[in-house]
Amino acid sequence: MNQNWHGTLIRHLLLLVTACLLVGLITGDYGWSMAVGLGIYLAWTLKQLLRMHNWLREHKPDEPPPDGYGLWGDVFDSIYHQQRRDQRVHARLQAVIDRIQESTAALRDAVIMLDSDGNLEWWNRAAETLLGLKTPQDSGQPVTNLVRHPRFKDYFEQNNYAEPLEIPSPINDRVRVQLLITRYGNNEHLMLVRDVTRIHQLEQMRKDFVANVSHELRTPLTVICGYLETLIDNAEGMNPRWVRALQQMQQQSERMQALLNDLLLLAKLEATDYPSDNQPVVVSTLLQIIKNDALALSAQRKQRITLSIVNEAKLKGSESELRSAFSNLVFNAVKYTQAEGTIHIRWWDDEQGAHMSVQDSGPGIETKHLPRLTERFYRVDSSRASNTGGTGLGLAIVKHVLLRHRGTLEIVSVVGKGCTFTCHFAPAQVINS
Repeated sequence: MNQNWHGTLIRHLLLLVTACLLVGLITGDYGWSMAVGLGIYLAWTLKQLLRMHNWLREHKPDEPPPDGYGLWGDVFDSIYHQQRRDQRVHARLQAVIDRIQESTAALRDAVIMLDSDGNLEWWNRAAETLLGLKTPQDSGQPVTNLVRHPRFKDYFEQNNYAEPLEIPSPINDRVRVQLLITRYGNNEHLMLVRDVTRIHQLEQMRKDFVANVSHELRTPLTVICGYLETLIDNAEGMNPRWVRALQQMQQQSERMQALLNDLLLLAKLEATDYPSDNQPVVVSTLLQIIKNDALALSAQRKQRITLSIVNEAKLKGSESELRSAFSNLVFNAVKYTQAEGTIHIRWWDDEQGAHMSVQDSGPGIETKHLPRLTERFYRVDSSRASNTGGTGLGLAIVKHVLLRHRGTLEIVSVVGKGCTFTCHFAPAQVINS
């Protein structure tokens, strides 16, 4: 096309020069003829440029360019054809966008698009039902201003969206929603929200059932344990076979009591999101007490237990819950570490928050078991776990305590070299002395 325009321009100039020369031949003044001819051509060209400028400035999207002649006619025709091509492409893209919006509008799950700063860009109808978003006044608003649950604010700001978040709906506390955020494009966010009320109700029924059964079993089990203790205390002259049976019954009843206590503790931890007694906890003193208890537990096994306190940072939370979590980790290390083995407890803080680790020289755990260690009743080796008298709920309790204290559990293990369990707490939970 550029070559055609170039040839047309040359032909027009040759015709103009020829016409000017003929006029000059007739009038006898070639200079004025050329000047007047070129001036007229320049004025015509400027007029066409002015028409194009006015059209570009004032035209509507579907308005075609003005009519023209000669070279400018070709220019306007080229613009017109390009305009039509752009309109067809735009129509196809708009059709695709309309279909996507129609399909997402029909979804029961909410779809929300956020920019890199977390401001609302677009959402479907389900977002209005589940989160109460309003069109168009909420457009451009930060999502944390509209979904004000504290757990959502922490979840959004931590930039770690590997796991979904479940919270009550902002417009109806009886509706539970699950949120999952995915990054895309230029650090933008795509948030999916679904109604999980039914699943939450079923989970709550399971929790209530476990808590109620555990509570109901506690009284009869206490009676059984009391009578067994009385019988064993008065076992003089009794057949040794009966004494042995009574002792085994007492051992198993105590184990059942420990199991019920752990189930009731888990039910209590799951009842609320955060500890009710959110007070500063002196972790160094707490770990020293747990270390002394661990030394008493491992006295016959001659294990070496050390404690390293790098600083005196405190934690906001429940001392009883933190004691339960930390002691579970330390006592597990005592149970599964061989005689004369080493166990090292460490407490420190840095820019990422505060950390407590328990490192042992035990047999270690295979990598395939690590993701499931915090599940209820999951056992790496059921026979070995039974021998230690564990309930299979210790690490589940640790997980729930850490969740309530904005913490995470990291497990590193090498078979034959031992394990390291590390509790990481967010900087917001740390109180520096």
